[in-house]
Amino acid sequence: MTRWRLPVLSSWRAGIQQLLRHGPPRGDGRKAPGRPAKLVTKRPYCIFPSGDTSRVVPHPAAPPASSSSSPPRRLRARGTSALPAWKPPPGAGGGSSARDCRATHRTPPAASAMDASLEKIADPTLAEMGRNLKEAMKMLEESQRRIEDENGKKLMSEDIPGPLQGSGQDMVSILQLVQNLMHGDEDEEPQSTRIQNIGEQGHMALLGHSLGAFISTLDKEKLRKLTTRILSDTTLWLCRIFRYENGCAYFHEEEREGLAKICRLAIHSRYEDFVVDGFNVLYNKKPVIYLSAAARPGLGQYLCNQLGLPFPCLCRVPCNTMFGSQHQMDVAFLEKMIKDDIERGRLPLLLVANAGTAAVGHTDKIGRLKELCEQYGIWLHVEGVNLATLALGYISSSVLAATRCDSMTLTPGPWLGLPAVPAVTLYKHDDPALTLVAGLTSNKPADKLRALPLWLSLQYLGLDGIVERIKHACQLSQRLQESLKKVNHIKILVEDELSSPVVVFRFFQELPDSDSVLKAVPAPNVAPATVSRERHSCDALNRWLGEQLKQLVPASGLTVMDLEVEGTCVRFSPLMTASVLGTRGEDVDQLVACIQSKMPVLTCTLQLREEFKQEVEGTAGLLYVDDPNWPGIGVVRYEHANDDKNSLKSDPEGENIHAALLKKLNELESDLTFKMGPEYKSMKSCIYIGMASDDTDVSELVETIAVTAREIEENSRLLENMTEVVRKGIQEAQVQLQKANEERLLEEGVLRQIPVVGSVLNWFSPVQASQKGRTFNLTAGSLESTEHTYVYKVQGTGVTPPPTPSGTRIKQRLPGQKPFKRSLRSSDAVSETSSVSHIEDLEKMEHLSSGPAQNAQETHGPERPPGDSVQPTGQPEALQDGAQRPEDDHPQVEEPESLR
Repeated sequence: MTRWRLPVLSSWRAGIQQLLRHGPPRGDGRKAPGRPAKLVTKRPYCIFPSGDTSRVVPHPAAPPASSSSSPPRRLRARGTSALPAWKPPPGAGGGSSARDCRATHRTPPAASAMDASLEKIADPTLAEMGRNLKEAMKMLEESQRRIEDENGKKLMSEDIPGPLQGSGQDMVSILQLVQNLMHGDEDEEPQSTRIQNIGEQGHMALLGHSLGAFISTLDKEKLRKLTTRILSDTTLWLCRIFRYENGCAYFHEEEREGLAKICRLAIHSRYEDFVVDGFNVLYNKKPVIYLSAAARPGLGQYLCNQLGLPFPCLCRVPCNTMFGSQHQMDVAFLEKMIKDDIERGRLPLLLVANAGTAAVGHTDKIGRLKELCEQYGIWLHVEGVNLATLALGYISSSVLAATRCDSMTLTPGPWLGLPAVPAVTLYKHDDPALTLVAGLTSNKPADKLRALPLWLSLQYLGLDGIVERIKHACQLSQRLQESLKKVNHIKILVEDELSSPVVVFRFFQELPDSDSVLKAVPAPNVAPATVSRERHSCDALNRWLGEQLKQLVPASGLTVMDLEVEGTCVRFSPLMTASVLGTRGEDVDQLVACIQSKMPVLTCTLQLREEFKQEVEGTAGLLYVDDPNWPGIGVVRYEHANDDKNSLKSDPEGENIHAALLKKLNELESDLTFKMGPEYKSMKSCIYIGMASDDTDVSELVETIAVTAREIEENSRLLENMTEVVRKGIQEAQVQLQKANEERLLEEGVLRQIPVVGSVLNWFSPVQASQKGRTFNLTAGSLESTEHTYVYKVQGTGVTPPPTPSGTRIKQRLPGQKPFKRSLRSSDAVSETSSVSHIEDLEKMEHLSSGPAQNAQETHGPERPPGDSVQPTGQPEALQDGAQRPEDDHPQVEEPESLR
C-alpha cells in the first residue's frame, strides 16, 4: 500500500459540504501545504488543493476501478476516527500538474458509487440534506425545461393559422366552413348559385374528379391501361358527335391553352430546325399569326406570352365595312395582308377564325378562309359557340365548313351544363413526335385522367341528351328573336343568322329632330360632339334596361356588353347559361313582356330630357348638368350664394344643401328616384333624377327642387347667423324701449313720477296709454311692435296674426295622387273608366283655396259700397259663410278712441 500525506483539516463539517458541492477531489500527488498526516488506503488517491477546495481522485497510476468493484474505503488517519475538513492556506493554488490531472481525468465516478461514499463518509443528516438538495435541483431543472418547451410551443402555435392548430378539425366543421365560404354570411342577401341546378349529369362530372384521385393510386400497369382507354373513348365520341373525323384530342382547363399548343405545333411543323436552333430560326423569318378584330379580348397577348413571341408577330384582320356583317373577317383584305407579309420575308403561320364571335355570335366565311389557307400553307384554327350546332341535324354551310379545318376548340362544359369539365381541342396531325414536343400529347397518367369527368358525363347523357340540350338552347334563341321583331324601338344585331344561338339587341329610337343621330352607325353629316353625346345617352338607357331585365328575369342569364360600333347592348346566349340556370320557354315570354313594359319608360324619359333642360335653365338658382352617362331625365345642381362656378373642387356647403335636398325629395314618396353624386367631370354635388313616365309634371318637379333648396339654404344661413342676429335684435330692442320710456316721461309729466303725488294724480286722471313692446321675428330678422297683439287680446276675437308667407307653392292633389304627377284635367284626354267625382273634388278644392282670397279682395275694394254684399253663385254654403265674414281672416285694428 502506498502512504499519502493529507493535511489536517480544521473542520470536518466544512469538508463534507465541499465534498457534496464539488464531488471527490482530484490532485497531482504532491504534498499539500500544511500539517502532514499519514494515510493508509487500499487504493491510491491523489489529493491536491485547487482554489478554495480539495478534491480526492484516483491516482493516474492506479488501475481503473470496474463498475462491479466495491467503493473505496473511508480514509483513516493515524490516531483519528474521521477525516476532518481541510482549509487551504491563503495564496495556495493548483499547479500545472493539477491542470494536467484534471484534463486527463474528466469523467467522475458513478453516481451510485459517490452516493455510497457519501453515506460512509458523512453522517445520515448531511447525506439526507445532500439527497434533498439534488432532488430540489432536479425539480427546478425539469420545471425550467418544461417552461421553455411550453414557450416554444406557444410561439410556434402563434405562427400557425387557426384551422391547423391542435389535432385537426372534424369533417363536419370543414364542410360547414366550405358552406359559409360559398354562400356568405347570414346577414348578406342570398344570391342564386349555379351549383343548385347542376343536375344528375353535373354530379357525374363531380364524381369524375374524386374517382380520378382514387384511380391514380393503382399500380402503373393498370393505371396505364385504364387512362389510355378513357382518353381514346372520349376522343372518338367527341369526333363522331361534332363531325370531326380522324382527329386527336387535347383536354385542358384554360380555354386558350389549346390554341397555344396548336401554335407551338405549327411552329415545329414549319420550322424544322426549331428544336436545334431555337428562336434563331424565327429571327431570320418571323412568323405571323392572324386574328380577327372581333376575336376575344386579350387572346393575342396571351399567345405571345405563352410562345415568347414579340407583339409584331400578331396581325389584326379588320372586319367588313361595306358589305356583309360588321363582325365578320374581311377575306379580301386578309389575302392582301398575307401577300404583303410574304413579300417582306415573313412566314404566315396560323389563322384564327370565329364560328360565333364572343360578342354577337357571328360566323366568319370559314369555307373561303380554308381555301385561302390551303393556298398559302397556313394552319386554320376555329373556335366559337356556334360549333355546338355541329351536333344537330341541320347546320348552316358556314359552320359546316369548320369540319375541314386543321383544329378547333370546343367547350362542352357550359353547353351541356357540366361543372369543372375541361375544354377540348380537336386537331389533325400525323407526326406523334411533334405533338409530343408541342405538349398536345403526354405519357403521364394524370394528364390523361383529365378526360375522366367528360367520359362519365357523356355516357350518362348519351347522344340524345347531348343533342336535346343544344337544340333546346337554339330554340330559345329563335323564340326570343322572333318575339323581339314585333317590339318597337328594339334593334336585333344578328337578324341574318337564324341558326345562331346568340341574340344581341338594344333599345333604339330616332327622334324627329335628331337627324338619325341615335342610329347604330352615325350619320356623316352630324357633328361628332352631338353624335358622341347622343351615343352616350342611348348607351346609358340600354345599360339601365339590361340591369332591370337581369333583376326581373334572373333565369334568362342576360349580360350587358359594350361593342365598339353599336355601343351598349344586351346579349342572350342560352347555349352558355340555359343548362345551368334551367331557362325555359316561359322565361323567354316573361323577358319579352318585361321589355315591352319598359319601352314607355325609356321613350318618355328620352322625350322629357329636353323639357327638363329648358325648365331648369329658366329657373333661377338651378344649373343644368349635362351628364350623358346618366339614364334618367337629367341632372341638376343648386347654386347657392357662395358657389364658385369656375371652380371644379368640392364644395362643403353645397354638399350639405344637396344632402338635405335629397332627403326632402325622398320623403315625398314619389315614383321618381333621386340620387346624389359628383358632377360629371367635376367634384361638386348634384341631384340625379331617375327614369320618368308620361304623366310626370316636369315644371312642378323643377319648381319643387328650386323652392326646397332655397328654403334649406335660408334655414342654414339663419342657423349660422342666429347668434349675431339675436344679439343685434336685443340691442336694438333695448334702444327702442329706452326711447319709448323717455317719450312716456315727457307725455305724463314729472308730477306723475313722484310716488305719492303720482298715485293721487293717476287716481283722479288716469292715463289712457296702450302697452307697447317689441317682438323679434326670427324669419325676417327684424323687430316688430306688440301693439297689434295687445289689441287682438283686448278685442277678444281670438284671431291670431297672419302666418309668415312662404315661397313654397303647394299644389292641390287628388286623394292618393303622388307628387310630380299631372292631374286628370291637364291630360290630353280622360279615359272612360275615370271617376267623375275625382274631378269634382279637385274643383271644390281649387274653389276653397282661391275663394277666401277673392272675397277678401272684393271686401276691401275701393269701389265697393260698405253695405253692399255680393255672394258668388254656385259656391258651397261654407264658402259663402266665409265670404260674409271676411274680418275673421283680415281683422281691423280700431283706434284708441273706440276702445275707450
